[in-house]
Amino acid sequence: MTSKDVARVAGVSQSTVSYVMSGKRPISEKTRRLVEDAIAELTYQPNAGARALASQRTQIIAVVMPFDSALGAAGLMAFIEEITLAARQHDHDVLLVTAEEGVDGLRRVAGGALCDAVVLMEVRTDDPRVQIARDLRVPTLFIGVPADTAGLHCIDFDFETGARMLVGELADAGHRQVAVLGWGTAELNYVPRFRAAAEATAAARGVVLQWVPVERERVEAQVAQVLATGMTGIVAVTQLARVVHALQGGGMRPGVDLDLVALAPDADATGFPVPVTAVSQHPRDVSRQAMQWLFELLDGNHHGPEVRRVPASLVRRSSVRSH
Repeated sequence: MTSKDVARVAGVSQSTVSYVMSGKRPISEKTRRLVEDAIAELTYQPNAGARALASQRTQIIAVVMPFDSALGAAGLMAFIEEITLAARQHDHDVLLVTAEEGVDGLRRVAGGALCDAVVLMEVRTDDPRVQIARDLRVPTLFIGVPADTAGLHCIDFDFETGARMLVGELADAGHRQVAVLGWGTAELNYVPRFRAAAEATAAARGVVLQWVPVERERVEAQVAQVLATGMTGIVAVTQLARVVHALQGGGMRPGVDLDLVALAPDADATGFPVPVTAVSQHPRDVSRQAMQWLFELLDGNHHGPEVRRVPASLVRRSSVRSH
């Protein structure tokens, strides 16, 4: 059926049908009902463009994130795949917006009515997008927790509990000195969150914590420096494969010569001859829960501003000696 057929059944002009669907002109309630009844009678299905006009929706979710993400390609794909799957299940497409434009890009996407909702990733502790997000007229969700969360919807993995679990695991194994092979930048929101919790746990357990910012090109040398101090308790939160390779190159076997724990997805932690005791960041769970929440907001379920955290859990494997 076409809009011409709808106009004939409703007894109105074809342009009136168009105005009812697009909302471009005021139409009386009586006329609108005639058109709607005609559509129902004819089981008329407007095309995607007409549906968007009629509902004042674009059927697009904008995902704003940097092109050179600190997550790396594999980490990004876990998030993007789940976000895209959830969007398609709700008849939406995903518009990926790289963050080089920063604040201007966010204004352009939301202010130009290019999307129904916005997901912001790679959130910084002091993120310049926070204030703009508060003023947007479309639902906006942060995957990450900036320092100032007032008026925002934020969701992320519970990095704080993850840090407590990893440091606690080595403390339980009897270590009084622990090296954390960590991120080199404190700008991303989860870095200070993880570090503060790790340091607090170490202090409470009588453990001296050494934070070693890992540089991709220098992992082997940095691991060698840690081993030279005699430390045998290591937390790896980045570059796990390179860390394991460096340990093996130094003649140290996790679970035999030293204890190694990691913040890493299960697939990474189990991909070695000695599987690594680890806390997974659960990127797919974070993405699924984020999208479920976002579509609840789009459907008018007006949750107030809130910070949600996906729970952390530790899986013990062979990289820590029995204790």
